[in-house]
Amino acid sequence: LYYNREKIPARPSAPDEKLRKKEDTMKIGFIGTGNMGGALASAAAKSAQAELLLANRTPEKAQALAEAIGARVCDNAAAAGEADHLFLGVKPQMLPALLEELKAPLLARKDRFVLVSMAAGITIETIQKILGLPCPVVRIMPNLPVALGKGVVLISPDDTVTEEEISALEKALQPAGLLMQMPEDKIDAGSAVSGCGPAFVYLFLDALANGGVSCGLPYPQALALAAQTMIGAAEMTLSSGKHPGKLQSEVCSPGGTTIAGVRALEQHSVRAAAMDAVIAAYERTCELAAH
Repeated sequence: LYYNREKIPARPSAPDEKLRKKEDTMKIGFIGTGNMGGALASAAAKSAQAELLLANRTPEKAQALAEAIGARVCDNAAAAGEADHLFLGVKPQMLPALLEELKAPLLARKDRFVLVSMAAGITIETIQKILGLPCPVVRIMPNLPVALGKGVVLISPDDTVTEEEISALEKALQPAGLLMQMPEDKIDAGSAVSGCGPAFVYLFLDALANGGVSCGLPYPQALALAAQTMIGAAEMTLSSGKHPGKLQSEVCSPGGTTIAGVRALEQHSVRAAAMDAVIAAYERTCELAAH
């Protein structure tokens, strides 16, 4: 699934043929194979006709993943020197040091490449400034469920990334779940919903299950009911295209049990609390980006 592509500025045409890689020789590199980097590498292995390069500060972790998905293990410099799309899957506080390390192999390249950063709060401009290299950069923000192919990946390319390069990136990430392009100045807001949102959902999920326990159900049974109910409600929202308020009204009958529960939630300001959680996450991201 793809959304909002019409909001992205027009892309330049493909680079000169001498700089463009043939599809059958494309290489995708991942520096950092933790939970998120590993999940995206696994997604790329399912979809892309490319050689995958994995680098990690714990080589054994990269090796285990490489054996599982059919990739090649290398060091950071080799990944930076060879990959057409180079994913930087390290924590935001580690990214500046990694970029300093990658300067030499990247500056030595004569061919075209695209950097793909997963670091929250670090802008494309900052990445290019640290490198001292105006290379094409794409910021992405995946969330935890990409590991199951049910996640969200927000995509913000700079205006030098070509349509062909974006298409190749989307093809590689398609098995991860929903892909949504948005301008870079909106990616932190998007991440406050999709990146932080799973934690908020888990909190509500546990609360629903504990409500069932309070009514006499064993916790495992109550949790299974609550989880499947949330899955079904979410999928119905996406497939029907109806506003959540409309779907809620279809569940609530006059004077019935569901509207009594909805009233209790409204009395405890659950709607406002959920909105405040997203706003707080967004504001914290902005604070971190300012330092």
